[in-house]
Amino acid sequence: MAKVETIVFLSLVLDLFAFTIPLPLFPRLIEWYTLKESSDPSGFLSRTLQFVTSLRSLFYQSGAHSRRWDIVLLGGLMGSVFSTLQFFVSPRIGALSDKYGRKRILLLTMIGNILSALIWIKSTTFASYMLSRVVGGLSEGNVQLAIAILSDVTSPETRSKALAHVGIAFAICFCIGPPIGAYFASRPLPKSMSTWGLGELNVYAVPAILTLVLLVAETIFLAVALPETKGKGAFASDAKEKKPTSNGTNGHTNRNGSTKPPTPRRTAESRLNVLKSLRNLHFLFLALFSGVEFTLTFLTFDLLDWSNTQNGKLIGSIGIISALLQGGYVRRSMSKVGEGNMARRGVASCAVALSLLALLPRYVQTQPSFAMKLLQGAAICMAFTSATVVNSLTAFASLQCDEGQVDAVTGKPVDENPELAKGTALGKFRSSGQLGRAMGPILACASYWTFGPSITYAVSAVAMFSLSRRMKRIAQTKST
Repeated sequence: MAKVETIVFLSLVLDLFAFTIPLPLFPRLIEWYTLKESSDPSGFLSRTLQFVTSLRSLFYQSGAHSRRWDIVLLGGLMGSVFSTLQFFVSPRIGALSDKYGRKRILLLTMIGNILSALIWIKSTTFASYMLSRVVGGLSEGNVQLAIAILSDVTSPETRSKALAHVGIAFAICFCIGPPIGAYFASRPLPKSMSTWGLGELNVYAVPAILTLVLLVAETIFLAVALPETKGKGAFASDAKEKKPTSNGTNGHTNRNGSTKPPTPRRTAESRLNVLKSLRNLHFLFLALFSGVEFTLTFLTFDLLDWSNTQNGKLIGSIGIISALLQGGYVRRSMSKVGEGNMARRGVASCAVALSLLALLPRYVQTQPSFAMKLLQGAAICMAFTSATVVNSLTAFASLQCDEGQVDAVTGKPVDENPELAKGTALGKFRSSGQLGRAMGPILACASYWTFGPSITYAVSAVAMFSLSRRMKRIAQTKST
């Protein structure tokens, strides 16, 4: 099944490359829409900004704080739309893949992603851009289905190592996506395209077109190369080849030819309880982490007046470090350290990053070089967090799912617990994380302009340290 792992990895690179291209563009994109639509007080963006400003006025007098903070909060609202929709549709996508197959549902979601990119290209108003985010949020299923596919074709012993490919794909794309997005954001469309009759396009039409090309290429690649894996994974193949032993069991044979019984699994009820705990941790972690992750580029925009290129380099550097950690440390150490302990280490690293960011604002004006060192230290800690937590929790959750074994005598699939079917269980797991991603940017951005970045990151650091302590019990739990 190494071929399937390679196909999934390459498709993820294409998908996440497209996903990360617009990340450094959000602050300037919102600023562009603001300038473009400021003359229309009845427009969607103007009404939204008026609502944001009225909320801010409840806490501060006009002019007391930077109006850029309104853009920060609006960015949080914009970022939460995608994740909110993912919270609702992820379980449904997973259940549909259990019923109709991974490949068919994956290709259907890709059609929605392509439509989202097409709308972005033509989105000259804030309302139309938000429509592209809505379509994308309802359609994105590549990551969760990739995890389900890898779970189909791997054994529990190799699961964590295989799922590390997902984290590596994320890390690689965070290396190349944001810098390339920032680069093409400064490049106008070729003059030859003005004769195509496309009309007015988005200010960042070039990155949007690049996103569209990547998504179309991914769809064609998946349609041609990816086999259906539902019910055809490693366990199904193994079960067909096994013969019952004399005592009626399907034992494994060790080196001296004797039969040893298979390792017993925990009961379905026990695994469901573990999944519930993992979903709660996934939600709490991403509610905190996505807030700092989303506000980081707004922090540099607000305090340092960084450009798209500078923000792209920052995100790219985090991706490079994360990729190196994924390939050189996480994949090799996961089985030794354990999924729970690895996730806990990543949460502790995030708490350190938040502490450093809490200190940064007070040194921006007085000691700018020291402030940059704090930012760099936070970036390194965040890279370790990105390389460990979500990947470890996902692997842990996958190992709780039914493995879809086939009866050795009849050749028919063994009845699964519906709640432990991979697509359904992993869809709910991802949904819990997306709820955290939906709430995190809003809460962090609201806190950012209500209390300021220092208090926001300091409180988040305390919460992350508390979460690390809470994870002690799950870290001591065996994954299978």
